[in-house]
Amino acid sequence: MTARCGCGCQAFGAIRGERPRPAPTVLTIGPSPAGTRRVATASLNTTASLGTTASLGTTTGLGTTAGAPGRSETAPRTPPAGGSGPALLTANPYPVATPRPVDTLAVWGDPGTLRRRPPYLIEQATDEDSLAAYRRLRRAVFVDEQGLFADRPAGDLDETDEDPRTVVLVAREIDGPRPGRVIGGVRLGPSAAWRGPDIGWWHGGRLVVDAAARARFSGVGGALVRAACAHAEAVGALRFDATVQPDRERFFGRLGWMTVGPTIVNGAPHVLMRWPIDRVAMLVATTKAPLGGLLHGLRPGGAGFVGDDGAPVPDTNLVAACDAILPAMVDRDPFWAGWCGVLVNLNDLAAMGARPLGVLDAVAGPTASRVSRALGGLRAASERFGVPILGGHTQLGVASSLAVTAVGRAEVPIRSGAGLPGHAVTLTADLTGRWRPGYAGRQWDSTSSRRTAELRGMLTLVGRHRPVAAKDVSMAGIVGTLGMLAESSGCAAELEVAAVPRPTGVAMGDWLTCFPGFAMVTADVDDRPMPASSAAVSARCGRLRPGSGVSLLWPDGLRTSALGGHVTGMGTA
Repeated sequence: MTARCGCGCQAFGAIRGERPRPAPTVLTIGPSPAGTRRVATASLNTTASLGTTASLGTTTGLGTTAGAPGRSETAPRTPPAGGSGPALLTANPYPVATPRPVDTLAVWGDPGTLRRRPPYLIEQATDEDSLAAYRRLRRAVFVDEQGLFADRPAGDLDETDEDPRTVVLVAREIDGPRPGRVIGGVRLGPSAAWRGPDIGWWHGGRLVVDAAARARFSGVGGALVRAACAHAEAVGALRFDATVQPDRERFFGRLGWMTVGPTIVNGAPHVLMRWPIDRVAMLVATTKAPLGGLLHGLRPGGAGFVGDDGAPVPDTNLVAACDAILPAMVDRDPFWAGWCGVLVNLNDLAAMGARPLGVLDAVAGPTASRVSRALGGLRAASERFGVPILGGHTQLGVASSLAVTAVGRAEVPIRSGAGLPGHAVTLTADLTGRWRPGYAGRQWDSTSSRRTAELRGMLTLVGRHRPVAAKDVSMAGIVGTLGMLAESSGCAAELEVAAVPRPTGVAMGDWLTCFPGFAMVTADVDDRPMPASSAAVSARCGRLRPGSGVSLLWPDGLRTSALGGHVTGMGTA
């Protein structure tokens, strides 16, 4: 017996008594004689790794479909006479059907995943039919079943249902006799207790599950609550409350909610509960918390200036500041990285009341193109701010990196650690601009469209005002920066959320945790407001208190903890 491949494998298999495995027939696309066609496909005898036999009529993961469902076209086993050219298929008398959609979870998911997949889907209700079905469920439960609301046309409907900002999430049956049927829902949106613009205070309620579906579709209520929490955090909420019936307090507690206290809803006792949102704390933990241990014993800045953005140079009136840009940012957006390298250092000097003299840079990258674009951003920012590049270092053929040092002059630098309990907190920020493309919710670009005179005017605001304490808002965001100022001052701080100036349409959670371009947090006595500026907006929005950490003060008088303790661990200045 002669092996086709020439290595004897087929003959060896026959000697061992094994059934010879047919060699796969590879078909190519190309010109063919009249009455025949060439088809690109896998062998008809190849078994896929998922345990199913690939055949014509099956849509493969590569998106190639051959033949018609339920019928195979058999390729000739022997090459045409006169050579070993491509095998040819005779014309198929049956039309090729359009492939059906492939359920990728069914194809690639393990059996356990498929078994655990719930028979319902949770999504936002965007059409009137879904909203009407949800409201019918609410009436059936809260009016007819529980009697919490009077049996009248309005039922349990209220002004929150009319608020266009209110979001309704519904659970739909997907595996049952009535696919698509709404079996549960929950609503959430800005709290009705605050009549102003959305400040990140959201409220969830009207959680309902169809009575007939409670036994069959287990876990619907919990899934709706978790989906509501995720949605509230995604849209930038920093406080998410719910009023629940007393017998549901334990259920919400198991889902991670915290009990605030008793309350009354429509004359009936309820419990006010709150979903813990740790967005600020997580940001600080990843960007600033390790600094105390890393810098232990160094005391950067010297006595009185520990924790400041710049460092006074001993025996001079000079102030130096240094910042590095994330390598991923240099790779992703080299020009913007260069611009920010200048921006953040000039902000550091401005927070200490120093007049900038110049900057130096150290830039590196794998290619000349990337380094050139980073230098282009440095050059553009230098020209726009009117601050020269004094020198630096450039390196090619290595991983991307960028660090910038700025030097300024201040006869008496302003400290961040000079605040005292009782001092008023002011936020001064440039609210113009937009999110930097690719950094929505994280980096606000308010400077690239500004003129030189406007930029220089903002940089001199703190120096002209000379507050007791000042710090520029860094990657720790407004709340994290206020926490660092309070920490170096040996104080706690509270931030009045509704008084914080922010751009129109920007979620409060995003604004309080982003890098805002130009923003300063200052602490001073009550009767010394920040000087007016045509570019930046200033507002009193907080106060230093005894203790540690940062709390958020809400319009209803409640305080929620944003930072429970020290930010950096570097201690007081």
